[in-house]
Amino acid sequence: MNTPLSNSQRRAAEALLHPYANAAVIREAGVQIIDRGKGIHVYDEAGRPYIEAMSGLWCAGLGFGNDELADAAREQLGKLPYYHLFGGKSHEPAIALAEKIKALAPGNMARVFYQSSGSEANETQVKLAWYYNNALGRPDKKKIISRARAYHGVTIVSASMTGLANNHRDFDLPVDRILHTGTPHHWKNARDGESEEEFSARLAHELEALILDEGPDTVAAFIAEPVMGAGGCVVPPRGYFEAITAVCRKYDVLRISDEVICGFGRTGEWFGAQTLNYEPTSMSMAKQLTGGYMPLSAVAINREMAEAIEGNSEKIGTFGHGFTYGGHPVSCAVGVKALEIYERLDITARVKALAPQFGAHLDRLAEHPLVGEARHLGLVGTIELAPEKSPAGFTQPGKVGARMAQALLARGVISRPIIDSIIFCPPMIITAEEIDALFAPVKSALDEVLDWARAEGHVPG
Repeated sequence: MNTPLSNSQRRAAEALLHPYANAAVIREAGVQIIDRGKGIHVYDEAGRPYIEAMSGLWCAGLGFGNDELADAAREQLGKLPYYHLFGGKSHEPAIALAEKIKALAPGNMARVFYQSSGSEANETQVKLAWYYNNALGRPDKKKIISRARAYHGVTIVSASMTGLANNHRDFDLPVDRILHTGTPHHWKNARDGESEEEFSARLAHELEALILDEGPDTVAAFIAEPVMGAGGCVVPPRGYFEAITAVCRKYDVLRISDEVICGFGRTGEWFGAQTLNYEPTSMSMAKQLTGGYMPLSAVAINREMAEAIEGNSEKIGTFGHGFTYGGHPVSCAVGVKALEIYERLDITARVKALAPQFGAHLDRLAEHPLVGEARHLGLVGTIELAPEKSPAGFTQPGKVGARMAQALLARGVISRPIIDSIIFCPPMIITAEEIDALFAPVKSALDEVLDWARAEGHVPG
């Protein structure tokens, strides 16, 4: 018999349309009400603590309840609670944060443009690629190549670049001009006996074939997450980005690095592009930019793009793109403070120091009979559940993963099931002792779910 819903759960079902959820299930089973957070923990309405092993939605790199970030927001609210960057106006928090981003980013980034979300940042990337090519007199060079299983957001064009079926289904997506190439997941997609380097070379050849088939004069940009997030925490094989970059350079294709998840230390460098030798011409960032404390995203573009775009705005008389809350002073002030804290903590060195312990836990779990593969880089990783360790996966994808996430939740750990991959992306302030605590209940949860999966016929008995 189901536990009666609390008042807050009933109100949530009646008042909200919850993203990435089945409304019928929410109405029957309710939602989990999170009341407060401190450090790496959040607490539900009954006061029960949970290790937030996903940093919320990959965001809270500095954990919860950070007084410095809250104070930065309060101070800015008292000074200039809102202003914009339209029509020749600006303010100090937006300028200071852009300067910090430029100083940290690879690739000779020259200008920063603000939005409120990662989706808006990637939507902006496409508009800038189109505007840039028009400025250069290349009106046909407009197609954007993304990848199967990529995640780049949920607005119309960014959702089209997202390579996940449920983000397209019944939304009439993807739209025209958006193409997809292969997923760099060696365990699932490599041919028998194909090394990581050979697999990378084949994916680069497939990208080149796609560009040639479409016509190089029609392809504007290639967009990629250094580590694929919502596609299942896919860490690319050796040599992948070096091979992809060479193809893009050959055909004058812009290289967009979607750093919304990987940015600001998560992979052990300031940006995932640096960790994985991806050479971007522009970058999208959000989430850990403010530690998740305020909504803010940013696009950084290199000098060549900036000069062409600014020159075109002179010709037209304006640059007709922008958002009411793009560069919000409170968000930017919190972003400045977040970057200051990352620097003070030497966050990249901290992640590098903790990554071997984090990865070792995942690698040990890969020995469990229900786990097909473990993947990790820095402080982000996953165990992918599979029947008899088969890359083909379960005949009913997602059921076993959902059960595993519930088993972990019952043990006080909030993870995220992406089909049958269980993702871990804890706050980067996590300690060595807290990493051990995070993984302590995972094996017993796997044992429980394996017994259930055998009983239900998902795994041979």
